[in-house]
Amino acid sequence: MENTSLTMEEKQKILNAIREDPMFRHALMGLLGFQEILDRITRIEERQQRLEERMIKLEERQQRLEERQQKLEEELIELRKSHNMLIEKMVSLEKRMVNLGKLVTTIAHRFGVITESSFRQALNDILSKYFGATASKWSVYDEEGIVFGYPSMVNIDVVVKDDVHIVVEVKSRVDGWDVLKVVRLARLYEKKTGVKPRMAIVAGYATKKAIEVAKKFGVDIYTYLEDEQALS
Repeated sequence: MENTSLTMEEKQKILNAIREDPMFRHALMGLLGFQEILDRITRIEERQQRLEERMIKLEERQQRLEERQQKLEEELIELRKSHNMLIEKMVSLEKRMVNLGKLVTTIAHRFGVITESSFRQALNDILSKYFGATASKWSVYDEEGIVFGYPSMVNIDVVVKDDVHIVVEVKSRVDGWDVLKVVRLARLYEKKTGVKPRMAIVAGYATKKAIEVAKKFGVDIYTYLEDEQALS
């Protein structure tokens, strides 16, 4: 009987071939009935490779979506900044419009665009509606020149309510000299009537000097535009 056993050297060569030669390994596995298993493994590997490729594409798509989302967030931040800036500009514009309105009114009073007759009419309307009184014009001859420094006829606006007499000067713009004039008018009125009147000025605009002099002589000034709001 022929001896078919392999020597150690032959066995070692076969093991080396199985380890190092894929074709030999696959052929040997086919002879041993592993070909079907190899085919299935190959199909699984191919499927795994396709899944990996698909996963890579999904990751790339996800990255693009994240980049787009980040860009949208940045654009939203810029839009909010622009919106806030627009609101600030609108608020600033409203303030400027209000200041412009005050400035126009100040200029109108300063240069007499708004007439004193309109103030006098407004004063009469207020006195009539709320106090049942009117501002009447009282004319008297000032022979001593108390008001103007020389004899002259003087017209005085006087409000009388019960026992209260008020010498009123209505001016669109009042300064220190206007206040002193009211003081002299009050002195003339007291000398002629024997009644010491109160003194008041109704004005659209009053300078700092007018307010200082009025406080010194006890003259009430009713105005809504003071020197801080006026042109320098």
